[in-house]
Amino acid sequence: MASAVPEAEARAEVHHKLEHIDVGVPPGKMGMWWFLASEIMVFGGLIGTYVLFRLASNGAWTEFAHHVSTVIGSINTMVLLTSSLTMVLAFAAIQDENRSRAKLFLALTVLLGLTFLGIKAFEYSREFANGFTPLSHIFWSFYYLMTGLHALHVTGGIIANFILLLMAIRGTLWPKAQWRVEYAGLYWHFVDIVWIFLFPLLYLSY
Repeated sequence: MASAVPEAEARAEVHHKLEHIDVGVPPGKMGMWWFLASEIMVFGGLIGTYVLFRLASNGAWTEFAHHVSTVIGSINTMVLLTSSLTMVLAFAAIQDENRSRAKLFLALTVLLGLTFLGIKAFEYSREFANGFTPLSHIFWSFYYLMTGLHALHVTGGIIANFILLLMAIRGTLWPKAQWRVEYAGLYWHFVDIVWIFLFPLLYLSY
């Protein structure tokens, strides 16, 4: 009976040590990576399906793809890539504890995200005015589904960054919550990478 007590205490001590092992990755970052992995499966499946249907069409989609504005798509690509840069600069400002620059670059990221959505809304209105709706052809169904889902993710990123901007302005982002900018940045870069795949598939594959 006496030997059982030290054995139980030893197990409890080992369990306590295991609970406090530092694996080097904060739980929040690990959670974000798992979330992004699930999003990769969603967009990967959608993009893969689009490619298979496009190949099976034997060039029949080319006529419809010609009606997509490469100029507008290129402008939006530059806007989104620039927003990725401002997100990086916002995180760098956080690491340097430069609060004014952090606010500036978070604000610019939000503004560029809204610009992207505004341009996309203009593009949608232009296409609808020309009679290209999701029911016009399967190409347009894929186009609106993929760009619409992407725009929804951009909206989510804008909301997250706007909340961080408000926290920065109010001073509540420091000293314990500034790491959230890194997690928001991971999500924002994922959104940019998805667009890098969508742009050539939808705008350049005549």
